[in-house]
Amino acid sequence: MVSQNLSQMKYLKYFGITLLVILIDQIVKLAVDANMAMGTAGQIKLLGDWFKLHYTTNPGMAFGMELGSEYGKLILTTFRLVAMIGIGYYLYYLIKKKVHPGYITCIAMILGGAIGNLVDSVFYGVLLDNAPFDASTPWFHGQVVDMFYIDIWEGFIPDWVPLWGGSYTALWPIFNVADASIFMGVVFILLFQKKFFAENLKHEEEDEIQRQFIEEK
Repeated sequence: MVSQNLSQMKYLKYFGITLLVILIDQIVKLAVDANMAMGTAGQIKLLGDWFKLHYTTNPGMAFGMELGSEYGKLILTTFRLVAMIGIGYYLYYLIKKKVHPGYITCIAMILGGAIGNLVDSVFYGVLLDNAPFDASTPWFHGQVVDMFYIDIWEGFIPDWVPLWGGSYTALWPIFNVADASIFMGVVFILLFQKKFFAENLKHEEEDEIQRQFIEEK
């Protein structure tokens, strides 16, 4: 009974991190929508001109990119939903295999951030009425709410620059809690990958030795 409770606790611990990221992300987004005007008019300076709260929405993928199709947003949201199921199962698998806690935490953060933005895409078209005017349905066409703005540079990008050329934009994209959680999860994996995966290999070698010992007996 004790071992079973401990096993359940380890799943609750890491999926709890995912849930915490989702809750914080959604609370911040809904607070911004309820209390701030969109764009420059509602902008709040936190650290001078460098770091601001700036309410905007993102209709597509990262950095505002979109799929050029009538059903592009629906395809993107559906893909995100399938991806979340896959990442959720992967997190369960990592916990079960007892891999490095730091790596599991990073995956939990990535999952939480991804689900946080997925909630916007699925529900905000109805809940916040922010679906594009030409959307076939507000469901699955919600726009992601962004608010954190690190103002490094703003200006006109030359036409020859791929993707963003010919537009007035900011050097640093406006992001949200979910984006930050995904970003930090990926960065930590890159920074500590040797530590994370070296220990994983050690566990695999120990499991292999145990299997060989059992077979010999």
